[in-house]
Amino acid sequence: MSLRPAPGDVRAARGRTLRDVIGPGLDVLFVGINPGLYSAAVGHHFARAGNRFWPALHDAGFTPRRLTAFEDRELLRYRLGVTNLVARSTAAASELQPEELRAGRARLAAKVRRHRPRFVALVGIGAYRVAFERPLAIVGAQDERLGDARLWVLPNTSGLNANHQAKDFARLFRELHDAVGRVHLRTLPID
Repeated sequence: MSLRPAPGDVRAARGRTLRDVIGPGLDVLFVGINPGLYSAAVGHHFARAGNRFWPALHDAGFTPRRLTAFEDRELLRYRLGVTNLVARSTAAASELQPEELRAGRARLAAKVRRHRPRFVALVGIGAYRVAFERPLAIVGAQDERLGDARLWVLPNTSGLNANHQAKDFARLFRELHDAVGRVHLRTLPID
């Protein structure tokens, strides 16, 4: 697929799915709500130009340089992965039904059991509240776990989310980055 899909290609991407970027030994498995049509059209996660996911990852220190969506498979080199709560692509997350989000939680739990990431970070507080039935949840570390993984919630990085700016995403992603680092320090062998 082209780096810039034609409008018809974007419209035709409705209902498509994206391949997970996942494997064993991840520090963080990032979980999007579901693919947007643009991402589905190009076949890569968080692909629309206005999405703040890739800049936030770099600004928080997860990656040594700013990756693009077309490099999403490179995340594995940094012990990071990406999947979605709901696999099918839509024009907007608001098209998803609550039962789809809750069913996505069960599928996510199976992926977490299989791949055993240290942290699971949901990128979308509203979707987390519905899927995990936590209507009062706030951004950040959660008290519950998903399997053995620590659960973290980040705001939706879509350019449509006007509630957060680039500096907010950098700070919130950095808090997760720092928590991952603290876990590493506790698991290092003592000489």
